Amino acid sequence: MATFLYRLGRFSFRRRRLVALLWAVVLAACAFAAVKAPTAAEDGFSMPGTESQKAFDLLDQRFPGGSSDGAEARIVFVAPDGQKVTAGANRSAVERIVADVAAGDQVKAALDPFSTPGAVSKDGRTAYSTVAYDAPNIDLTDATTEALEHTAEAGREAGLTVEIGGTALVPESELGGTTELVGVAAAAVVLLITFGSLAAAGLPLLTALVGIGVGVASIVAIGMSSTTTTLALMLGLAVGIDYALFIVSRYRTERAEGHDAEEAVARAVGTAGSAVVFAGLTVVIALAGLAVVGIPILTSMGLAAASTVVIAVLVAITLLPALLGFCRRAVLPRAARRAPAARRAEDGPTRHAGDERPGAGTRWARLVIRRPLAVMVLGVLGLGLISVPALDLQLGMPGDEAKSTATTQRRAYDALADGFGPGFNGPLTVVVDLKDSNDPKAAAARAAKRLAATDGVVATTPPAFNEAGDTAVLTAVPATGPSSEETTDLVRDIRDEARALRAGTGATMLVTGTTAVNIDVSQKVTDALVPYLALVVGLAFLLLMVVFRSLLVPLKAALGFLLSVTAAFGTIVAVFQWGWLADALGVEQTGPVMSMMPIFLIGVVFGLAMDYEVFLVTRMREAYVHGERPGTAVVTGFRHSARVVGAAAVIMIAVFAGFIGMSEPMIKMMGVGLATAVLFDAFVVRMTIVPAVLALLGDRAWWLPGWLERVLPRVDVEGEALAAGKAEVPAPTAEPTSGPVRV
Repeated sequence: MATFLYRLGRFSFRRRRLVALLWAVVLAACAFAAVKAPTAAEDGFSMPGTESQKAFDLLDQRFPGGSSDGAEARIVFVAPDGQKVTAGANRSAVERIVADVAAGDQVKAALDPFSTPGAVSKDGRTAYSTVAYDAPNIDLTDATTEALEHTAEAGREAGLTVEIGGTALVPESELGGTTELVGVAAAAVVLLITFGSLAAAGLPLLTALVGIGVGVASIVAIGMSSTTTTLALMLGLAVGIDYALFIVSRYRTERAEGHDAEEAVARAVGTAGSAVVFAGLTVVIALAGLAVVGIPILTSMGLAAASTVVIAVLVAITLLPALLGFCRRAVLPRAARRAPAARRAEDGPTRHAGDERPGAGTRWARLVIRRPLAVMVLGVLGLGLISVPALDLQLGMPGDEAKSTATTQRRAYDALADGFGPGFNGPLTVVVDLKDSNDPKAAAARAAKRLAATDGVVATTPPAFNEAGDTAVLTAVPATGPSSEETTDLVRDIRDEARALRAGTGATMLVTGTTAVNIDVSQKVTDALVPYLALVVGLAFLLLMVVFRSLLVPLKAALGFLLSVTAAFGTIVAVFQWGWLADALGVEQTGPVMSMMPIFLIGVVFGLAMDYEVFLVTRMREAYVHGERPGTAVVTGFRHSARVVGAAAVIMIAVFAGFIGMSEPMIKMMGVGLATAVLFDAFVVRMTIVPAVLALLGDRAWWLPGWLERVLPRVDVEGEALAAGKAEVPAPTAEPTSGPVRV
């Protein structure tokens, strides 16, 4: 691999104008396709094989035309304290507002709450009107949504509290903003401090922006949702900067060792580029592996993010070496740029940073290997303590209740819960298949009676039959909210009762609706969590065994990954379930963790953890195979890699933390989870526990049985072929730099 990438880097350097032009054309073409693409639809929750999905499919089959893809709004009216919405002027104001809405464009119907059963609360203070539109929310015109918002203002002027829920006013999902710009700015500062050169700091940012430009534009062009796009943007930006950072750093090291610009670029791509390709491959495999869970939205999220990572790798090994050809000296340290060319030729290769005063990475490594057992125990216990809240992990799919109280959707949700009970916002749809029943009407009546008698159900509707009379639909209102454990237990109780109904009548009762779908999503993800985790850890072990030719190093890497990901789960539970630091992070409502977030986090953190493992430990292995003792090899690896790995981790933390400020709950959770996971994995696991374990293991860390050594394929990640002169390496020209280079 190193030889191929060496030649690719040299080609990109020599044909830099052509390579840069090709990437510019690709970026322009993707941007044009994205601009011309129709607005993406919102994410759905189709889940093949679940009961709720079977019920939806049955409804589509037995009630043709009964479902609508149009947007819906629910206008909630609340009378002032001591008044009723049904009295005098309040009633007139409500009727006038509903009539105005019904007359609007794109409106199919607006139901009068005073003639709709159950639309007025028992105390008479709260009422709601359901508005159906003939187009989905993304196709509603500005005039339509403005007219809806105007009705709320008109109601408030009449003295009523008016809020609007439903999908009609769902805001456009954020695809960028000030919080992300803060992350990019922080990354720029870290790069500038690391390299001491504007050009060296700017190149990783430029190539990352090109990568996410191509990746995100492609995703938008094929019509994926905004949430999927935002997650791809988050990952693409982080890995794009980091991958370029490692290659630029290696380029500067090669220049410091006396190679000319072309040779330094080729060697940087052949060595650091090999690690980038392998690290990117691990991320892609983990993300693409999300398809095994069987949830379409999770599959699309994983594939979209994986495609962005692939593009980031391609940019790093092709466009970056081309750009280095345009600024071959500008990316060098200031001392090297100022040194006269004649003096550089006389001095020859500059001394390596390791020949100077030991840096912070070297001093830290020496400290760790002096007390490896104490350091390892302290690190494991610390992460174990942070992981404790993860034992209380509860999965769910928060809805409007998780939104900010500044939104009208959240206020409408609260008003309905206050007026009609918490379960009103999450009704259960019960579908009764009567095709195998001898007496369909009697079976439906029996189902309705059982449903009404179930503990936790406060209201039911009479059975509604289709034209054929072989299917009935009922609605049950729970006593508890959609995200509560009691509602989950209620769904299970109803499904248990369905077995008795089938045995007695031949009818099949299925529970669906948004609440039931969310419960099924949570259950399906929970069931897949352990198998997927086993798959990811097993994959990590096999890949690292191939790279490091060792049994214990991959085992240590996999166990370290488990430590960091469980600590990240603990942080998420503490913030989003328990409410720790909730106000500081803008969490409006605590509750269950988004169902799909943990398994997606596992996939992402696995890839990022392997990034740091590869970039840090390959240098240690390289020193060890060249004859250094195990402890000395650890110090050597830190001297070469610790500063760059630390900078890469800080950049990723800054980028991910920038997404915490977004309003989308899952994006906010991903921002917190990924930022803390990188913090724990890079600084506690890889830069503390890993060197301690390697020091304790000594030579045993690099042991591999002979038969396994012969079976495993060889992947030259460290660039041993280049060091052995197998890549047709030309002799360096008289263009070496001088002065110490710290990378």
